[in-house]
Amino acid sequence: MDEIAMISFGYFEKQLLDAVTMRTEQAFSARISWKEGFLDLGDYYDPSRRQYDGNRILKVIDERFGVSKGKTIGLLSIDLFIPILTFIYGQAFLNGRSCIASNYRLSNERYGLLPDETLMHNRFIKEIIHELGHTYGLIHCSHPDCVMRSSTYVEDIDQKGEDFCPNCKSNLIHFPE
Repeated sequence: MDEIAMISFGYFEKQLLDAVTMRTEQAFSARISWKEGFLDLGDYYDPSRRQYDGNRILKVIDERFGVSKGKTIGLLSIDLFIPILTFIYGQAFLNGRSCIASNYRLSNERYGLLPDETLMHNRFIKEIIHELGHTYGLIHCSHPDCVMRSSTYVEDIDQKGEDFCPNCKSNLIHFPE
């Protein structure tokens, strides 16, 4: 497979970036490259919702940072929404070249629970693999362990695995580059 360009918009711990790189390489048999990106996120902030417009951010990341051969994912730490949902963990162009994922709603502390860095990292990795799966044409899956299963709440993310089910893996392998 091609290269996956990961672009961080903000600070992420090296330990997290190393784990993301390793798991994404394994999931897609892809070469991972890293860049830092800069956007004035204020342009995408909706004061009435106190959140950032995921659709508009995805579009600008695709236009400004999307690689010509391969896939691009923008990593963020902001609260994302799309008009039809209260919040989202990520967004992707189905069978497109770009997607985004945010870790904003993935920490236990956000829900009044004790911190668990490992759990937060695992949640973020699953969401990154999930969104990249969409860029390779995969849709939501009903298999309970599949990383492509839809996640409405963090509990949904915790219940699914980091890997593709056999059907999604088979479809992933057959998508042309």
